[in-house]
Amino acid sequence: MSNPIQSLRIQLVKLQRLAQPYFLPIEDSNPWQFLLLVAALLGIVVGLTLLLLTGLVAASGALIPQLQSRFLPGVPERVAGIWASPAGALVMLALASSIACFVAFRNKLRQGRWLPWLLLGVIALLLLVLNGINVGISFIARNIDNAQVAYDEQGFWRIISIYGFCLILALPIRTLQNYIIPKLGLLWREWLSKRLLDRYMSDRAYYQLNPNDESNAEVDNPDQRISEDARNFTGTSLDFVVGVLEALLTFFSFIIVLWSISKSLTLALIIYAIGGTTLIIFIGRKLVKLNYQQLKLEADFRYGLVHIRDNAESIAFYKGEVQESQEAQRRLGGAIQNFDRLIIWQALINMIRRSYDYLSRFLPWIVIAPIYFAKKVDFGVFSQASIAFGMVFGSVSFIVNNIDQLAAFSASINRLEGFQSTIESLPVPALEAKERSNHSGSILLRDASVVPPGTNQTLVKNINLEVGPSQRVLVVGPSGCGKTSLLRLVSGLWPSGSGEVERPPLGELMFIPQKPYMLLGSLREQLCYPLDQARFSESQLRNVLEEVNLAGMISRYPDLGIQQDWPRLLSLGEQQRLAFARLLLNSPQFAVLDEATSALDVATERRLYGLLAQRDMAFISVGHRPTLTAFHNTVLQLDGSGGWSLLPAANYVFDPT
Repeated sequence: MSNPIQSLRIQLVKLQRLAQPYFLPIEDSNPWQFLLLVAALLGIVVGLTLLLLTGLVAASGALIPQLQSRFLPGVPERVAGIWASPAGALVMLALASSIACFVAFRNKLRQGRWLPWLLLGVIALLLLVLNGINVGISFIARNIDNAQVAYDEQGFWRIISIYGFCLILALPIRTLQNYIIPKLGLLWREWLSKRLLDRYMSDRAYYQLNPNDESNAEVDNPDQRISEDARNFTGTSLDFVVGVLEALLTFFSFIIVLWSISKSLTLALIIYAIGGTTLIIFIGRKLVKLNYQQLKLEADFRYGLVHIRDNAESIAFYKGEVQESQEAQRRLGGAIQNFDRLIIWQALINMIRRSYDYLSRFLPWIVIAPIYFAKKVDFGVFSQASIAFGMVFGSVSFIVNNIDQLAAFSASINRLEGFQSTIESLPVPALEAKERSNHSGSILLRDASVVPPGTNQTLVKNINLEVGPSQRVLVVGPSGCGKTSLLRLVSGLWPSGSGEVERPPLGELMFIPQKPYMLLGSLREQLCYPLDQARFSESQLRNVLEEVNLAGMISRYPDLGIQQDWPRLLSLGEQQRLAFARLLLNSPQFAVLDEATSALDVATERRLYGLLAQRDMAFISVGHRPTLTAFHNTVLQLDGSGGWSLLPAANYVFDPT
């Protein structure tokens, strides 16, 4: 078992890497600066609270003195006592120093980072005010009991009116707090999700990662990491921070009240809380692992169902319902089995937590009863001690009461930070020293080798190839020899194992796979992808559909802005023709075609390649049809053992075997 202190330190570092950037740039700052700003924020909140309270007392005394004496008994005297003591000067000094601290960090709090600090300050201010009201209520409860015991009817109703005033005052404050906390969480989630999404989509990180590899715990289900895990992390982080802050304020406020009532009760509470918390933390470590695994298994199960939905037609053609159901049930079984273990541990922890809570209710009675029967305290002390004890006990038992949420929170930190670290550690394709843009307008391979990423297998060795403007190369060879892999190298999806690779600038080379990509969008967006649809007129889009023999789609979908499930509605042949229409509209200098006409008849294939020739477009094709040689100048033949040869297309004869 790992060292708990070391595990906690690692977890805090992960939390800092995820949480700090939203409030303070992590690149040019350190954790101590972030903690300094947090302390400065609290200093500002305490100072402003004292100033607001002083202003309220002064205004109420000047405007409605009778209400001040009725609803704020003793408060003006306490405020005056604070200003008369060194505490008032210290609070003002802390306020001035805290403001100066934020002024010093103003350059790092640009790009909207002042807003989360402002909202955090408002939340802390509301917590402080509510905590002060709660302290007042503990004294009110004591006075209510004493008034009842003394049969003081007039005093009873006066205290009740003060209690009602406190409730009326606290209600809008609590409502505002319940709005600001999730609002800040929503803003934080938006920022974090966009940040992760930008990194996921940059430098083809989405392509380099393998989200379907169940053995890789760092990158499974990136969709869940960016959506659900980011949402859970931001929401739970704020709940955790607010909970800790509230627990600290409650502890320091009510521990004074409790100490004034009974030192023995205070010491017994602290010892009891430390023992219970230690036990819960020790047992709760298992929950972290189980929650982490549950998140992964649930995401795997959901992905399996999405996979069935996305491939419904293929499964139906194969009649593969039995196998697909078995695989879905296997994934479900893993999630159920892990959740079964999870609820066992949760039940055990709940039993300990409830026992811990029930036993704590006896402590105030046991400790206060002897001094009450000795007539050293009044009857109202029971109520005040119970309230103060409950508040302090709740604050020191924060971990115990939230162990389930903390375990899930820890799991989400591990998943989200692991995903972020993996993305940041991926190599940047654009910085490969052997690969660069060729602005002379050609594809050039010099002693390049085709090696699948993450392997040592060389599919094609030391190939030398140049494809200039208007040149057309047909790549042939046995299955598995590396034809498509070579196209990935040419297109920049794979790095070169050795040698040099030069390719045209971005936007001058377009790859068309055998099964074209159909995005989630309208027919117009399908045609224009990845360019902005505003670049093309309606007549251009209709003309290009007619050119690729898709005139029937115009009558079927006269409104090109219609959105449909295109992969399901369009046959593979229609999708391939639509991909050629997309290629013609983008009009790059070079095209890379991976069996892009495999689902088309020979006549349509001839028409589409003829359209490319009319536009004087250079291209590299992979195909198996003998008719393809008529559209190419050169044939690149791969032998499947790493060897290659260049032959004139006019004299090339396909091997019938």
